[in-house]
Amino acid sequence: MSSPLASQPPLAAFTVDVEDYFHVSGFAEVVPTSSWPERSARVEVGLNKLLELLDRHQVRGTFFILGWVADHQPALVRRIAELGHELGSHSYAHQLVYRQTVQEFRDDVRRSREVIEQATGQRVTIYRAPSFSIVRDSLWALEVLVEEGFTIDSSIFPIWHDRYGIPDAETNPCEMRNRAGTIVEFPPTVWELGRLRMPVGGGGYLRIFPELVTRVGLNAVARAGRPFQIYVHPWELDPGQPRLPGRWLSRQRHYRNLDKTEARLARLLKNHRFGTLSASLLAHRARLGHSIPEVPVSRWEGTSGQGERGAKSFPGDPGAERGTI
Repeated sequence: MSSPLASQPPLAAFTVDVEDYFHVSGFAEVVPTSSWPERSARVEVGLNKLLELLDRHQVRGTFFILGWVADHQPALVRRIAELGHELGSHSYAHQLVYRQTVQEFRDDVRRSREVIEQATGQRVTIYRAPSFSIVRDSLWALEVLVEEGFTIDSSIFPIWHDRYGIPDAETNPCEMRNRAGTIVEFPPTVWELGRLRMPVGGGGYLRIFPELVTRVGLNAVARAGRPFQIYVHPWELDPGQPRLPGRWLSRQRHYRNLDKTEARLARLLKNHRFGTLSASLLAHRARLGHSIPEVPVSRWEGTSGQGERGAKSFPGDPGAERGTI
């Protein structure tokens, strides 16, 4: 028997990847990690706008904190926690998972969680990989996360992309079973049109695609009873940030429509119900009236290529280069 909640719109998750403009993977070739301390921090500029926006709409979201930010600006992280938002880890040094060894990844996860917990006193059990870099070749990371006590992950983008994504991955939240146990996966949102999977509602997709695409896509996902999530970065609400050198496409993707992000988010907050990632998952379970599906990680292990049996992504995908959009 379905839950009475099934007739209500799903509770969406509002998520923020708390990183600064110089942490972005798309500029890693021109902004080495060693230069980060020399950069002028601006994460607070966009973060203040996000916190004010969420407070105005009485929404509590999930903030994936970069450990480096927590290390250098602990008061900022405490403020997020004190406002009632949920905290997660976005790694410590924003390095792509599939370019790390298992031990490097484990050390990075531990360091990130440690500095966030020291800053806030809150236990951190939710994770999002930099640039969604848990892919076929780095699914071992889910096992490490389980071993380290994480219960929710939001790193597997169910699209084809030359830098991230597993195109035939689940589009709905599911329990991913691996050798260490299970972890709930809440994937970034895609709008399914037959075999076409169009990423909607996050990062550069929110800024670069026409707003009509985002609105129609998210409405379609909501009508289907699927929980969806928004993801955004503080630098996306900071048009005054310094311009970095880099590849032409990286610069176009990063800086396009920064002045429109805040207004677009405000309209989304007005038109949908939002909460934390955990709250959205709880509401989804209640709507189903039963537990969410369990999927073995082995379903995707040992396969090669990213498009052999998965759905196609949006033609002309603006993310055809390193970095999260």
